[in-house]
Amino acid sequence: MKLGVIETGAPPDSLRPRFGTYPGMFRALLGEGYDWRAYDVRSGQWPQRPEDHHAYLITGSAAGVYDSEPWIARLLEFLRHAKGRARLVGVCFGHQAMAQAFGGRVVKSPKGWGVGLHSYEVRAVEPWMDPAGAISIPASHQDQVVELPPGAQVLASSAFTPFGMLGYADESAISIQLHPEFEPAYAEALIESRRGTRYTDVQADAAIATLSAPNDRARVGGWIRRFLDRR
Repeated sequence: MKLGVIETGAPPDSLRPRFGTYPGMFRALLGEGYDWRAYDVRSGQWPQRPEDHHAYLITGSAAGVYDSEPWIARLLEFLRHAKGRARLVGVCFGHQAMAQAFGGRVVKSPKGWGVGLHSYEVRAVEPWMDPAGAISIPASHQDQVVELPPGAQVLASSAFTPFGMLGYADESAISIQLHPEFEPAYAEALIESRRGTRYTDVQADAAIATLSAPNDRARVGGWIRRFLDRR
């Protein structure tokens, strides 16, 4: 399978030597067996057409889908054109971009930052999922989907993030607000890099304390792989 990674952001420069890039994190999560290619769309790298790959992963980003950078508008148009032509998997910003592109709405949430290990209750079970009732995965977001796109179904959610994981009626697209590609060590280092700027010491300490609990990264990585691999 030819798998394109739409790279919409990058780890802080100080963390990249230790943890690598977002495409590398997804490759570690999902494993081998794919023909991987990354496109840094912020630098003008784009697939020539959606059909160039069987599927696309859309990464997280520090940007907001409502920002005015030209690459964001182009991304939303690309997603609308790609839907139904390739499978789509969105994570964090990618989750938000898909919702915005397909008719939903995303805002900077008045609830503030969601950071640390967050848990979602599974609301609907698709064939590529397993039936267990909850997932716990690192979160790092302030924006949230606040209106569902037409044809979207909530697959998992929490009180803090009601539209936390979505599937679409044509079964060609799924997305999640959480970060299954984040190892706990990277999630902690990212929080530390933002201590005193985005997070207070109290917020940072509380979020880091959650990361030592068991998480479901591998399980949700398996969901994504089964979604991509299904016939």
